[in-house]
Amino acid sequence: MWANGLKWMFLIVGTLIGAGYASGRELWQFFGAESNVAILLFTGLFTVSCFVILNLAYKQKSTQYVPLLTTLVGPKLARFYDWIILSYLFSTTTIMLAGAGATLEVYNIPFWLGMVGTAAFVVLLFLRDTKGMTTINAFLIPILILSLVSILLVFQSSLGFSFSFDVSHQSNWPSAITFTALNILPIVAVVSAIGNQISHRGEIWIATIGSGLLMGSISYLYNESLLQIANEIMFYEIPLFVILKQYPSVMVVAMSVLLWLAIYTTAGAGIFGLISRLRGVLKGETWLVAMLLLAIMAPLTTFGFSSMIAVLYPLYGAVNLYLLVAIILYPFFRHPMSKKTL
Repeated sequence: MWANGLKWMFLIVGTLIGAGYASGRELWQFFGAESNVAILLFTGLFTVSCFVILNLAYKQKSTQYVPLLTTLVGPKLARFYDWIILSYLFSTTTIMLAGAGATLEVYNIPFWLGMVGTAAFVVLLFLRDTKGMTTINAFLIPILILSLVSILLVFQSSLGFSFSFDVSHQSNWPSAITFTALNILPIVAVVSAIGNQISHRGEIWIATIGSGLLMGSISYLYNESLLQIANEIMFYEIPLFVILKQYPSVMVVAMSVLLWLAIYTTAGAGIFGLISRLRGVLKGETWLVAMLLLAIMAPLTTFGFSSMIAVLYPLYGAVNLYLLVAIILYPFFRHPMSKKTL
């Protein structure tokens, strides 16, 4: 039970900690100053949402997200959110590829080479069908979390751990709602693909509480660190490099590896969700389908990493507000159009 629960926890965290999150760009887009309450609210909303989604996936023994969506919002809106999720998974994976190119450009590696190389490693994940995805997450995500937290703690230590909390200045709390709404899409897409692999309800509690506490605590630590470099963030594609610019080159190398791991796991999760949904439409070996999807995405990376995050992430957060409300209220009030599916 514990092994599987931790595996699902790392799958959830690995889905969220992509290039946008690990670089600091996504957090700064939504949080920043006066956001302590916002991060606390996000932690609660995210934990409850994960529990509802995992519990539904377990009950339905789902292998893809359409039945779960139908239960949550009814068949008509399920078709709408089906397209939204497909769009989100496609565009987010494209952003991950762009992030790979931007990260490796620090070492004068051409953008296209970093992007193509990362795509090739993603394809390798699916040589064993989709089993490689959950296996690699269970291995890489703990390393990713430890690396990110270590870097942030070293930075905070150099500042004397200058955390602040002023209850009278917490005006940014609404951002927690849109941030949770944004991040709930990949959870629905990826978690619903493993519903038939959850064998015990205890796994749901482990994955839910673990992922909620991890995402909340890391978000708080990261946001407090970004506040210390707020005046310089606008000049950098990847804010986390500002934190490391006065540190030895080995720290920059570690950061680049960290970002690449984040890109790799999230791009893999995006392709995993797309393949699970399109399995009945796109025939052929799983790795070939992954290669086809990545080839279609490659030309779109030219729009730029930070530009795509700035435009698409707030848009998806707004569009998904209804889905978030449906998830939070589901235990208390089941959608009337979903009763036929229960």
